[in-house]
Amino acid sequence: MKTLIFNGSPRKNGDTVAMINSLKRELGGEINQIDTFYSDIKPCMDCRYCISHENCSINDDMINVFKLIDEADNIVVASPIYFSMLTGSLLNIFSRLQYIYILKRFHHQNILSNKKRNGIIFLAGGGDGSADKAIETAACCLKIMGANVIGTVCSHNTDNIPAAEDENAMSQIKLIAEKLKNY
Repeated sequence: MKTLIFNGSPRKNGDTVAMINSLKRELGGEINQIDTFYSDIKPCMDCRYCISHENCSINDDMINVFKLIDEADNIVVASPIYFSMLTGSLLNIFSRLQYIYILKRFHHQNILSNKKRNGIIFLAGGGDGSADKAIETAACCLKIMGANVIGTVCSHNTDNIPAAEDENAMSQIKLIAEKLKNY
């Protein structure tokens, strides 16, 4: 089983990472993690090069990410919630998913195999906003990557209780890990 995690947090020991680490402890298998704040991947520039060519004009690490997406059985989108949304670094990388859409729409090609992929969303945040927009955006991106969302965990009281101490969130992560092991 191969799992690809997109970590949208800049904090190496924050609430989002606590949720990711909990899943890693439970899950096993091969796990690749992309820490979006520290990756060398540029956002889509809408240059439209890929409409007339079968590749992207940006030469960076995203080509490797497309391979990891294709190989993954499970894809996790994990992010702090900033103003009810995923982090900017995560959205920058996900803007490059436009290439998958363009290949299908204009070139009738699919760089991703049709294998079944499981999608998981982890969100952490405090404040009084809603996670609804972030969940909707993450689900949309997972769909483009060929993953069906099978679980969402939101620890949305981190101003008062760190995610690692959020018993409900941690138990949901364990249940998702068990579900993934049985697929």
